[in-house]
Amino acid sequence: QVQPVESGGGSVQPGGSLRLSCVASATTCMAWFRQAPGKEREGVAGIVVGSRRTYYDDAVKGRFTISRDNGAKTIYLQMDSLKPEDSAMYYCAKGGPNACDRLDASPYFAWGQGTQVTVSS
Repeated sequence: QVQPVESGGGSVQPGGSLRLSCVASATTCMAWFRQAPGKEREGVAGIVVGSRRTYYDDAVKGRFTISRDNGAKTIYLQMDSLKPEDSAMYYCAKGGPNACDRLDASPYFAWGQGTQVTVSS
């Protein structure tokens, strides 16, 4: 599957949790990005598929966890202690070796359609 396919978004109250899923064929590195209305797309978390080494933006470190199920060709983003500022469209992206450990969008070559996350009381 060349194009990632995301699922799992929804609405949740502050302090709540959501788990996003992304189905995609194997690549070297994958990452989650988000984009809120009127803001630039920003990287949230990434994973080196083979080693499962992970990397995070400081804004989500300690609250979000990225993981990979290689058998299911799926990566997950477990989001805990959600805040209103986490509200955004979340995108899954595939990248080659030059994307690893990077959370800028340029080295990622395939993107999903996105799944909406809304955190509101």
